Amino acid sequence: MPQNLTLRRHAALVDRMAETLGVDLEEAVLRGQLAPGALPDLVLRCTGCANPEGCEAWLDSQRRSSAKGASAAATTPYFCRNAGAFDALDRF
Repeated sequence: MPQNLTLRRHAALVDRMAETLGVDLEEAVLRGQLAPGALPDLVLRCTGCANPEGCEAWLDSQRRSSAKGASAAATTPYFCRNAGAFDALDRF
C-alpha cells in the first residue's frame, strides 16, 4: 500500500507543477505535444525525487504568489526531475 501512496503523492505533484507552470497536460496530449504514455513516465520520474517536501513547499509558495495576482511560474525549481519535459510544453 505505501507504493500506492507514493504514486498518488507524486501524481498530485506532477498535476500541481503543470498547473503552476500554466501547462495543460490533457491539452498537450490532444495536440500531440505529449504522448499519452508519457504521463505515467512523468509521475514515475517524479517518484525518484529526493526532495518532494521541497517541491510541495515551492508549489505552496507559488500558490501564495498567484493569490496575490502573480502569473504562472516561468520555470520549474532547479531540482525538478521533469523540468525538461515541462519546459518543452506550451503554456496556456
